[in-house]
Amino acid sequence: MYGEGFGHGGFGPGGFGPGGPEDQLFIRRRGGFGGPRGRRMRRGNVRAAILLLLAEEPRNGYQVMQEIEQRSEGAWRPSPGSVYPAFQLLADEGLITGETRDGGNVFTLTDAGRAHVEENREQLGSPWELAGEGMPEGVREVAHLMKQVVMAARQVLHHGTEAQRAEAVKVLSEARRSLYRILAEDEPPA
Repeated sequence: MYGEGFGHGGFGPGGFGPGGPEDQLFIRRRGGFGGPRGRRMRRGNVRAAILLLLAEEPRNGYQVMQEIEQRSEGAWRPSPGSVYPAFQLLADEGLITGETRDGGNVFTLTDAGRAHVEENREQLGSPWELAGEGMPEGVREVAHLMKQVVMAARQVLHHGTEAQRAEAVKVLSEARRSLYRILAEDEPPA
């Protein structure tokens, strides 16, 4: 999970690639798996997103990742491998502070962090909107439906009977074939 979103095989050919993982991350365009991973977003975008979200309310890392994904309408979900180092850098700079609550860390802006956000609000922009720019029409809808299908399949996998799982295999196999038919522009069998 640490390397999710970085190049092929986790961290790109030849290790971490130019600039290292702390300098870049890839945003997946959720239009399909196995294709191009998406546009590169600089670490500054993760940093800006964290600062802006913490200006609204304290959050933990998971909440930050979820909120970025939600605000970008699925176009960007930074990995823990980019979010947690950014938290550490912001803490080292005195802009945020972490506090253990309910077994996890919740991060808050310091006074210096609030001042930094106010002074730099225009430069911080809206990083989640940048992530979705240029995304073709309908991609978000397909990605949202894919996510729902995966959640439903997991429910059948974990809570279904043997017969229900067998039926799910048939449904998913037919869905896969139908999607490839769309790409091949073939007519469905009669």
